[in-house]
Amino acid sequence: MSLADNIDFLRRLPRSRRDGATDRARAPVRSPLIEVKQFGTNPGNLRMFAFVPDNLQQPRALVVVLHGCGQSAAGYDLGAGWSTLAKHYGFALLMPEQQRANNANGCFNWFNPDDTAHGQGEAASIRQMIARIGADHGIDPRRIFVTGLSAGGAMTSVMLAAYPELFAAGAVIAGLPYGVASNMREALTGMRGWRARSPRELGDLVRQASRHKGKWPKLSVWHGSVDPVVNPANADEIVKQWLDVHDLPAAPMSEGIVNGHPHRVWWNADGETVVESYTITDMAHGTPIGVADNDNRYGNEGAFLIEAGISSSWLIAKFFGLTAWIRERKAAEAKMSVADSPSAKLIPQVSPIPATPAREPMPDLSRVLWPLTTLQPRPKQPPRKPRRRGIDVGAIITRALTAAGLRK
Repeated sequence: MSLADNIDFLRRLPRSRRDGATDRARAPVRSPLIEVKQFGTNPGNLRMFAFVPDNLQQPRALVVVLHGCGQSAAGYDLGAGWSTLAKHYGFALLMPEQQRANNANGCFNWFNPDDTAHGQGEAASIRQMIARIGADHGIDPRRIFVTGLSAGGAMTSVMLAAYPELFAAGAVIAGLPYGVASNMREALTGMRGWRARSPRELGDLVRQASRHKGKWPKLSVWHGSVDPVVNPANADEIVKQWLDVHDLPAAPMSEGIVNGHPHRVWWNADGETVVESYTITDMAHGTPIGVADNDNRYGNEGAFLIEAGISSSWLIAKFFGLTAWIRERKAAEAKMSVADSPSAKLIPQVSPIPATPAREPMPDLSRVLWPLTTLQPRPKQPPRKPRRRGIDVGAIITRALTAAGLRK
């Protein structure tokens, strides 16, 4: 691709209406994100924004979200709905932000070797942010995830390759594979998808990025089928790269349609989904939004945020294993409400009988439980001989709960 082609390609990007590029991408917006000023040496000169809801699920989880070119952390959060998801499902949110001094277009420098190597540049700054929020809020190191759009998606590939021990899973939206560019010219060529590589070549790029020998992160890949900015072939290359890393075959184990869009799945020997991909039919460059399976909408249309009838943020959070918390919390609250009910409080607390006979005679529990178990006058009970065996406490409580209508 010639220099003239590159210039023409860059000139046409902001004019595409379908990919949502507008001057409003980095306009100030109201946001729950809070800027954190001190988080390390910050070799990449990035800004750190975070949102931590009051009620966090246990173990505590963190999602790192990386915006695309021309966007701000707050703007992308508003469009993709991540802080709303974080509040709803109780996880911490970290949103790094690029500065114009580093990249005139506000893109993360996913192609610059000084910013993508382990311990260097922007990748190291994001790592320092994770360390800060992890220490401040007790994040479980096994529940850290990363996702991003476009240049943020490509930077997600960087973080998963450079720090695979740090992340349990990631999700790349309209991004590129790790290691396919080392300068701007190669980045533009990669965006147009002109060079295909073998699975082993792509996998080696990841394996050589760190000394990691343990379990590799899971990956979810998203891309619009008519993306004019980042060629959709890049999604196949990302999948190919991580299938090789996970030593999985090229053919998917499962294929289906989710909200009208093709979905492919690969799982490991334990039956755990480790790679999946979504191809968003007829969508250009951006993050797909829509009503989630829980009937809630997360995010709003805007710059690079496209209504597609599918909520990528919600499905990514589900892939990360973060959406089951609401059901678990509701079940726990229901259990607590039964235990705190007036009828339950009428049930006496009975301690187990010791192995040796008690010195005091056992209390007549029928006098206490009689009002809950019958509406008839209490019959006179003949005197009973003392028993040496213990009381069946479970049967008594079951009988009382049944009479109170709390159990069938």
